[in-house]
Amino acid sequence: MALSIDLSGKVVLVTGGSRGIGRGITESFVAAGATVVTCARSEAEPLPGTSHVRCDVRDPDSVQAMVDGIVATHGRLDVLVNNAGGAPAADAATASPRFHDKIIGLNLSSPLLVAQVANQVMQAQGSGSIVNITSISAHRPAPTIAAYAAAKAGLESLTKSLAMEWGPAVRVNSIEVGLCRTEQTDDHYGGDDRVAKIEATIPLGRMARPDEVGGVAVFLASDLASYVSGASVGCHGGGEPPVFLHIN
Repeated sequence: MALSIDLSGKVVLVTGGSRGIGRGITESFVAAGATVVTCARSEAEPLPGTSHVRCDVRDPDSVQAMVDGIVATHGRLDVLVNNAGGAPAADAATASPRFHDKIIGLNLSSPLLVAQVANQVMQAQGSGSIVNITSISAHRPAPTIAAYAAAKAGLESLTKSLAMEWGPAVRVNSIEVGLCRTEQTDDHYGGDDRVAKIEATIPLGRMARPDEVGGVAVFLASDLASYVSGASVGCHGGGEPPVFLHIN
């Protein structure tokens, strides 16, 4: 039986949706027929078939204004993908409290804030789906990105709690993302040769494409996942194998 996902008539907000993994998520929703709004702290050229809003997802007034604007323009909000996040590498022993606050704020507090505002709309209209983008780092030691990994672990826990609190009208799920090829991959990991060695350790033999993360997000937002809530779906190519498997 052939299955296809048609999200025509659905209005989707993808935070940080104009580049990297967020771009792949945005393009996947557009391909499924949805009306997509992206946001970021800076102005950006809207991707084909989308509109873009400047919004600091850490600021309550900015988030409220963004969601109010989406509803005023489109009449509803059906899907939120909390994708905005990230962190530079830092030594946990010497990073400042302000640095850690900013990382945890962006990767945990901000998704909660945007979800709260979106949930108000979704509860009023009687339906909605929230998808939080987390990380495989949430489930293993993560030296140099300790605060980021801890925030993503918190987001996994938050997903389950919100799914229980906000059902039955709103479903809340997360995608646990592993290594993914984006426009920043070579710079971040040190060039093609090093990337190839890293990819050789992944069970599926390569990093994800952003659109593959997008495909999971579209599924979770669709009626095919109508009884899926409080779940964490791994999109990491089989995970990260123990280091001893690669020692000769």
